[in-house]
Amino acid sequence: MQKYSDCPMVLRDFLVYHETIKGQSPQTIHEYYLDLRMFFRFIKLMQNDMPIQTKLEDIPIKDVDIAFVKGITTSDIFDFLLYLANDRVVDADKPYAEKGVSPTTRARKLSALKSFYKYLTVRTKQLEENPVADLEYPKLRKSLPKYLTLEQSSKLLQAVSGQNQARDYAILMLFLNCGIRRSELVGLNMTDVYEDRIRVVGKGNKERIVYFGASCRKAIDAYLAERNKLVLTDNRALFGSRNGNRISVDAVHALVKKAFLKAGLDATQFSAHKLRHTAATMMLSGGVDVKTVQEVLGHENLNTTQIYTHIENTELKIAAEANPLSKLDFSEE
Repeated sequence: MQKYSDCPMVLRDFLVYHETIKGQSPQTIHEYYLDLRMFFRFIKLMQNDMPIQTKLEDIPIKDVDIAFVKGITTSDIFDFLLYLANDRVVDADKPYAEKGVSPTTRARKLSALKSFYKYLTVRTKQLEENPVADLEYPKLRKSLPKYLTLEQSSKLLQAVSGQNQARDYAILMLFLNCGIRRSELVGLNMTDVYEDRIRVVGKGNKERIVYFGASCRKAIDAYLAERNKLVLTDNRALFGSRNGNRISVDAVHALVKKAFLKAGLDATQFSAHKLRHTAATMMLSGGVDVKTVQEVLGHENLNTTQIYTHIENTELKIAAEANPLSKLDFSEE
């Protein structure tokens, strides 16, 4: 919690609760911090009649306390959501910066507010009224996740080369075979690899076992022959970086993008997370039931996994239409 030293106590306690009691990931805690910091800054800007040119980033929130939070109304929160939808700059570095963040981003920030106010009203009972309890999330456009075909997956694997070829190939094989998240891969230790499976620590520090096939085992063995010669600052880590540390999420993102470019695939359309989508789709294509795929991916709710069944329906439709007999029509003869 050292990096959140600028937090007011009411926010710091909330973050500590979610880190220690709820066991949520550092990434989730950091997103809560950023979202709620922005919210407090906005409220202070509105309530204190600051100059219009005042930047949110310049507004301190260290003095925010429970009395300040009690004074925030549902109307204030609507103003914040309106600001996000219409006025928040998306990318300030662009010459003509867009305004208004996506519904997905607004939904995430509202989710942070709901968690914060639930903590204050239900968990610690510091507040009696919850101004966000009945607020609805922005309507999200449902789109099917992008994924690689079998041919594209093969091209991606064949494109891996360079000094870290064995490591990068093993990483891609784990993504494509096991459907794990980047954060889960980064967290893998040497002792998490077994003969035909890995032990994964997912969201909320929940553990699961994910099995892999012979080709993935072969890729891991090839990498381990190199890994066993390395000494890392955290020598438990399965995957290391060139600076001798455990590999980072950013480094994994970069190596995956590099492999996409070498394979001639659009690196703007695909990412490590798309490899997770690919693994899920391949499993369903191979006849694995959706409940099992849910367990493999570590999804809390089956609904999250069921989006891949829509992908499968699309694949089946394409397959049916590709059949030459589908074009024949003898109905009028």
